[in-house]
Amino acid sequence: MNFPVRRLEEEIRAIAALGFDFLELAMDPPGAQVADLMQRSARLRELLASCGLDLVCHLPTFVSTADLSPRIREASLRESLDGLEVASSLGAHRVVVHPSFFMGLGSYVREASEGLAMASLAELVHRGRELGLQICLENMFSAAGWLATAEDFAPIMEAFPELGITLDIGHAHILGGSDCALGFIHRYPTRIRHLHVSDNWGRHDDHLPLGAGNVRMRPIISELRRISYDGWVTFEIFSPDRDYLRISREKFLKLWDVPSTS
Repeated sequence: MNFPVRRLEEEIRAIAALGFDFLELAMDPPGAQVADLMQRSARLRELLASCGLDLVCHLPTFVSTADLSPRIREASLRESLDGLEVASSLGAHRVVVHPSFFMGLGSYVREASEGLAMASLAELVHRGRELGLQICLENMFSAAGWLATAEDFAPIMEAFPELGITLDIGHAHILGGSDCALGFIHRYPTRIRHLHVSDNWGRHDDHLPLGAGNVRMRPIISELRRISYDGWVTFEIFSPDRDYLRISREKFLKLWDVPSTS
């Protein structure tokens, strides 16, 4: 994943130089604002092709698509819908969307907030279907308000049969350790189509390199192998030293190739 504070073209070249297969494009300002991406989409697509990188897009993170204020909610949804247009123009293979955050007083009127969040998600799924995009909903942790556990996802998975899941292993660990991630794998073996991989100490979403926290990756990878997972894997390692990104990939691939004995 690119770090949106840095210049996107430099991020693309650096990630390609590390030998990765694809970029996950975080569509956030200042370096990857949706309106700017729209204007640069042709050049970016050429650069990705010249670097040999496929693409996954992550819709804007810091928006409020379930906001109790209609104007804030509508602006947030428009930013996300425009992100889908950019993803389509760039030829993205997956599009990741965060569940709506319950901002301000939203957590005090949970039923109303969930209704607004579902309405926004429905619009995104509908437009994604029209554009031929595979949308994947990312699991969060309890502080986000909703959609943290496999059980939380049940009504969403039923309401939107084409919707995939981006299983964020770091988020799951904060909520319930490896058991939370395993719960998703057991319950939705055919709906998990993308992974976010990072490490943490179970308290904050630290985005540490693998092995720097206490996430137990071996049993998770063992279960992913058991269900023959063959989707996409993004390493969300937010360190200025890119060696940690490379090392995390090496650790993951080593675990993937060695069946778990735990």
